Order: sequence, then structure tokens, then C-alpha cells
Amino acid sequence: MLDLRVHHVSIVVTDLERSVAFYQRAFGLERLARPPFKTEGAWLVCHGIQIHLILYPQGTFRAAATIDNNDAHFSFHTRDFYGILDHLVAEGFREDAEEGDPMRLFVIREGLAGFPQLYMMDPDRNIVEINGAP
Repeated sequence: MLDLRVHHVSIVVTDLERSVAFYQRAFGLERLARPPFKTEGAWLVCHGIQIHLILYPQGTFRAAATIDNNDAHFSFHTRDFYGILDHLVAEGFREDAEEGDPMRLFVIREGLAGFPQLYMMDPDRNIVEINGAP
């Protein structure tokens, strides 16, 4: 195995401050200093892994506002899956929200993966997974 680790994930956003607020509110991510690149963006961190938000006003390729766990996504891991789920519910996210509602959670408590997973969308329809993998 090569000595590699994930350094960061880049995510396209159309409203930088709205997205920073989402990732900080939903996941408690800390904002990092960012070099003055030509493109606007923000760097956030989660236990040493960086999330780079890149402002791209045209948006992403995803036109549908539906959560598809087989679509491109990135994932956070947690040892306290139900604690995170409770936190998200306290922030207004809901499993019973209608398809297309930005507050919708798609939760798989016992699935084929063998651990609980939930999926949600950020304000730019980027799919985010949170899992309780061992």
C-alpha cells in the first residue's frame, strides 16, 4: 500500500457564505486561513481532513434535488452516528421531509454495508454521507 492519505475534498458552491454556514452548522467544521487564490473559496477542516469550498456561480452538474446514495458524494465517519443524527434533527433536518426539500435526510439504519448511513444535500445539491462504519 502506498503511503497516501486524503488531504482535502473540493466542493463547488454557488454562494460561498451560505455554504460555509451550512457546513459549520451541520457538522461543526472550523474555518481555516486560505491563500488569496484567483478563485474565491473557503477552507474548512474536520479532524485534519480539509473541505475546500470553491465558488463557481454556474453551479454543479446535478439538476435534480433528490438524494441518490449511488451518485457522487463524499462521506464523514463518526463513532456516534445517532448523536450526529440527533444533532441534525435539532438543526431542523428531517427524515420525513419531502423529496427535494433541502432539509431532507435519507437514513439507512441497517443496510447492506453493515453500518448505519445517512445522506443529505448541501445548498448546492452536493451529496454528503455520514456513516458509522467500524
